[in-house]
Formats: sequence, structure tokens, C-alpha cells
Amino acid sequence: MSLRLYDTAARAVRDFTPLRAGQASLYVCGLTVQGPPHIGHVRAALVFDVLRRWLAAGGSEVTFVRNVTDIDDKILAKAAAHGVPWWAWAYENELACTRAYDVLGVLPPTYEPRATGHVPDMVALIERLIERGHAYAVDGDVYFDVRSFPDYGALTGQKLDALEPAADTDTDERKKDPRDFALWKGAKDDEPETASWSTPWGRGRPGWHLECSAMAERYLGPEFDIHGGGLDLRFPHHENEQAQSRAAGDGFAQYWMHNGWVTLGGEKMSKSLGNTALVDEVVQRVRPVELRYYLVAPHYRSTIEFTDEALAEAGVAYRRIESFVKRAAERVGADAGAAVLCADFTNAMDDDLGTPAAVAAIHETVREGNTALADGHDRAVAGTLGSVRAMLGVLGLDPLDPRWSTAGGDERLTQVTDGLVSLALEQRQAARSRKDFAAADAIRDQLTTLGVSVEDTPDGPRWELSR
Repeated sequence: MSLRLYDTAARAVRDFTPLRAGQASLYVCGLTVQGPPHIGHVRAALVFDVLRRWLAAGGSEVTFVRNVTDIDDKILAKAAAHGVPWWAWAYENELACTRAYDVLGVLPPTYEPRATGHVPDMVALIERLIERGHAYAVDGDVYFDVRSFPDYGALTGQKLDALEPAADTDTDERKKDPRDFALWKGAKDDEPETASWSTPWGRGRPGWHLECSAMAERYLGPEFDIHGGGLDLRFPHHENEQAQSRAAGDGFAQYWMHNGWVTLGGEKMSKSLGNTALVDEVVQRVRPVELRYYLVAPHYRSTIEFTDEALAEAGVAYRRIESFVKRAAERVGADAGAAVLCADFTNAMDDDLGTPAAVAAIHETVREGNTALADGHDRAVAGTLGSVRAMLGVLGLDPLDPRWSTAGGDERLTQVTDGLVSLALEQRQAARSRKDFAAADAIRDQLTTLGVSVEDTPDGPRWELSR
């Protein structure tokens, strides 16, 4: 089976055929850095990180662009409320986003452009739209004329006459049609001068939708393979991106992919609703690799209802995989087996990134590996280990990846913990040697109470956090 992906625009699963054989180009909407990210924000980053890894595993050279929106109404408002410069507020939260991506094992993008670094590209795009009769300037603002583009609404399957006003400016009085959206916003007297740029239409700043069209063209050209983002971006953001780019003469995205929400109490996780789980906070009570497993194991188009119980169950499931990988690596060596993906895993991933079936294939292979470990079949153990690690690598979940040895924790603390547990196990072994089994059992019970699971093996005791 070749890779098939659900294309939001076609509202169907389609064979993925890249514009250039052996290459894949992706543009994914990054975050508007108005605040620190919650786990709903980072789900998109994880989904498209998995897609990128799967494309690379299939031999494609991937160009991956994820932008940063660092100028926006909300950024200006929040910076003013906190009494700091808007650019300082944006940068502080950009660092928080980068920290969240890193702690969850998201690969760095090929390019990560900031909106404020591409104003000349945006101005050039506006000029093309005005020349083609799709945009008009009024008193320092520039608007996209939605009625000038017959295919407006095609991405989301909506009719123009049924749409509500764009509501992206203080007033619609300057617009030909209230559904016209802002490409450029004239500077306001109450906003800092540093938040505006000189243009042929006066000082101002870009509209949200314009930014991504300009940056996608800059880094991927007028036509590219996949545009991705969260489901909430389909309208108006992605609809407007497609309209303005195609009105300007670009082919733009050939496939549109959207991931489902993370909900809390049945509601979409949102800062405005106050129902968020910040990444920085969640990784203090659960290992980052377990949070990643929790977010990538469901299908990317499904909704994830965030609960502590579900997160704990995901942690238990991941630790079963982790336990096999570490025990097998101790037995035969970490790189003993060939990295061969099993057919069930490959078929699942080729079927619109079917991670639930892919994860099930990993667990089935782990069960086979545990049987081989118990039977002492080291050759089978090596083969299974190589396969499991290859599959986990696609999902960014390999326990032997160095990033997971210290992610979300202090390396020195980890070293001290290792030393203390090893000392306790030495004392237990000494008690068993002198046949003081009561003392040996007491040590093991104390370790269990602390969340340390001990397993006696032919090569001596091994331990792991049972959590």
C-alpha cells in the first residue's frame, strides 16, 4: 500500500503523490505566541512530526516549515496588560513553545520563520492581489475582496452568502463586504510604533492570514505538497490563506490535513475558556515520553479527551514497551537486530497515519519478544528488538533515544537515584547471600513503596520505575 492521506479539501482519503518524486514539502501553522503552550497546542506539532518521520522513513527528502506568529492583536493586548514591550512578550512565549517542542521530542523544522521577518514578502503579495483586482486599500487598511474570488469557501465547503462577517477589525464601515478580511491593518494611535511597518498604504501591520501565505511561498515556492494545522484553523484561517494565495496566482497546497482537538471536560482546550493543561506543568507529573505516547497513539483526526486516568493508562502501556526494549537491549545489545518494520505497522501508517493500529502492531511484536526472552531465544530477541525500535523511531518513542534519558528531569538527580537504588539492591543481595530473606524482602518492599519495581533475572536484579 502506498501512503494515503485524508485531504480536508477533497473530504476524502487520497493517494499521496508529491509534486517532485522523492521529495515532500510541508507547511504547518505554528503558534501565535501570546502565551505558553498547552497540550492542545502541541498536538499539531506531534502529529506532523510523526508524518514527517514517516515520509523520511519511506525515503523522501522532507522540507518542513513551521512558522511563528509573533505580531497579533492578542500579543499586543497581553503585553500592554503586563506592562512589557510586545516583542519581549512574544519572545518569552516563543521560548516556551520551543521548550515544549523539545521536551516532547519534536524534530526541529527545516525552517521556522517569524512573521515579523517577512513583511516585505507580505507587501509584495498584497501588491499582486491589488493588481489582479482581488484586494483594495482604504485609509491605511487593505482588504481581500471575497466576492472577487469565485472559489472562496471551497476548502470548507461553505457558500459565501451563508457566512458571517469576518469580524477582524473594529468596524466594517470601510469594507465593501463585511466578509472581506484584512490583509493589512493600519497603525493605531494607541499601539506602539514598533508594532508597525512602512508600506505603500501607510504604516501598519499584517493580517493574520496573510502571514502564512507569504511565508509558505518564500520557503516552499508557489506550490507545495501539504498544508497542516489544527481543526480549528480550517475556517477562517486556512480558507483565507488558500483564497488569497490562489487569487495571487499560486497553486498553493495540494493536500490539506487537520488534526483533531484535545478537549478538557468536553470542551476544546482554550486559553479563553480557562481549561488548559500547560505543557510545562504536565511534564512535571508525567514523563514527557509518556505524554508524547498519549498524544500520538490515537488517530490524528480523532478528539482526545484529556484526563489524568487516560494519561496514567497511556503511561502503563508505554512502560510495557519500554520494559521489553531495555531488557532485550541488556540481553543482546541495543543494536543487535535489523531495523525492519513489520507489515501491520507499515500498512497502518500508510492508511492515513493509522497510529492506533500501528501502536497495536508494536504491542503485538513486544509480546512476541517477551516470549523469546522467556525462552532464551536470543536471535529472535534481537530481531524483535530491531523491529520494535524501528517502529518506535517513526513515532518518536524509542526508549533508548538519548533525549528520553533526561527529558523533563535533572540529569544529576537521575544519577543519584540510580546510585541509591543500586546500593539498596546490593544490600538486598548481601542479605539473600547470608540467607536473611526477611531483610531482603523488606528492602524490596521498601523499594516497591517508593515506586521502584525489581525483577530478578539470571544476570542479576534489574529495576525500573513502576509509577
